[in-house]
Amino acid sequence: MTEAQTSSPTTPQERSVGIENPNRDLKLALVNELESTLGANMDRLDLKMITSAIRELREAFTTFAPYRTQHKVTIFGSARTIPTDPRYTLALALGAAFAQRDWLVITGGGPGIMEAATVGAGPKHAFGINIRLPHEQDAVAGLEGIGHLIEMKYFFTRKVLMIKESSAFVSMPGGLGTLDETFELLTLLQTGKAQLAPLVLLEPPGHDYFSTLLSFLTEVLVPQGLVSASDLSLFRRCWTVEDTVDEVTHFYHNFHSARIVGHRLILRLQRLPNESLLSALNHDFVDIVRSGSIDATEPTAWEVREHDNIHLKRLALDFDQHSLGRLRTMIDRLNEV
Repeated sequence: MTEAQTSSPTTPQERSVGIENPNRDLKLALVNELESTLGANMDRLDLKMITSAIRELREAFTTFAPYRTQHKVTIFGSARTIPTDPRYTLALALGAAFAQRDWLVITGGGPGIMEAATVGAGPKHAFGINIRLPHEQDAVAGLEGIGHLIEMKYFFTRKVLMIKESSAFVSMPGGLGTLDETFELLTLLQTGKAQLAPLVLLEPPGHDYFSTLLSFLTEVLVPQGLVSASDLSLFRRCWTVEDTVDEVTHFYHNFHSARIVGHRLILRLQRLPNESLLSALNHDFVDIVRSGSIDATEPTAWEVREHDNIHLKRLALDFDQHSLGRLRTMIDRLNEV
C-alpha cells in the first residue's frame, strides 16, 4: 500500500487537499506556501502581483489541460506587420500548414504576424495569449467565443505559457517584444531550463532581418567567448513554410522527450539506434558525457511510478548538463534512425 492509503489527514491543510488526491504532496506544499505568504511582511503591490500571477497561470493551465498531449507550435512575430507585407502572407500560410497536420498554433493573440498565423490556422486550431496593453494589442477576433483566448496582465506569465505549452517554436521578424521572446527561449534551451525543442527563424526569401541579427552572434559574441559555437545548433533558419514544417516535424521523427533522473539524462525514443550507430554516438559525442557511455536502458523506477511514457525506448547518459547545442546535434542523428 502507498503512504497516501495508510496515512490520514491530521491538519486542516491536509484535510483541504484530500487524502486521495494524487498530487497531494504538491497541493499541500502550495497551501503551506500560501500560509507563509500571508504571514510575510509584504506591501499591497507585492500581494497583488502574487495573486494576479497565480490566477493567470491557473486559468491558463486549466484552459490548456484538455490539449496537453497535442502538439503545439508557438509563433512569435511583430504586431505591426500589415496584411500586404510578404511576412504576413508567410505567417498566414504557416498557420494553415500546421493546422492541416493537426498541430495547435499559439500566438500572442494580437495583430500583425500573430493575427496572420491565427487566421491561417483557424479558430479551432489557434490559441491566443494576449497581453493587455494601452496600444497595439487588440486581440484577434474569433478566439474568445470558443475559449481559445487568454488575457494576461504580465509579460512573464505570458511567456511561461507560450514556452511551456509548446512542442516547437517559429520566430518571425518583429520588434523588441519578439526579440525578447526569442532570446529568452534561446536562453532556456541553452541552459536546459526548457525541454529541447525545434526553433526556426523564418522570413521570406530575400529578406535580411535574421542575417543581420545572426551576424552579431557569429562575429561578436562567439569570437569573444560569450556564446559557444555549438549554441548556434539550437535553432535553424528557413525561408519557406514547407522547410519550416519539415524541420519541426522531423525533430519528432524518432525523438520524443528527455528527462533528468538522478544524475542521468534519459532520452525517450520511438526506436533505438542499432549497434553501429550507438557505437558512433559514443565516439562522436564523448565530449558531452561525464562518465560511462550512452546506453539503452529500461524505464527508471521514477518514470514507472509516474507512468511517464513507459512504452517508449530509452537511451541514458551521464550528461554534462551544459552542452545543449551538442545534445541537439545528437538528437538530429537519432532522428535519422
